[in-house]
Amino acid sequence: MINELYEQAIERQKTPKSGSYTTYLFEKGLDKILKKVGEEATEVVVAAKNADKTEIANETADVLYHLAVMLAETGVTPSDVQAVLDERNGKQSNIHDRPEIKSY
Repeated sequence: MINELYEQAIERQKTPKSGSYTTYLFEKGLDKILKKVGEEATEVVVAAKNADKTEIANETADVLYHLAVMLAETGVTPSDVQAVLDERNGKQSNIHDRPEIKSY
């Protein structure tokens, strides 16, 4: 899924199309793209907190799309991210070494 979104973003980056939202994001640059990543991530949190499955799916799709655009803009590939995940796989977490959060 992320690979497809990434490839579509790369294609739009190489071949801009008038009226395309992806083209608009690339034209506006990294700051705009990052703002959208943050906004959409917050909307996922709100949807999950509200336990609205349809909205969770919609907002997650938005986050994944904007992450794919961000990856294309920064030159990081899904393979780069996969390599990090592969490296982390099977490692024990150090969470027990972290202080407990007692207030929010």
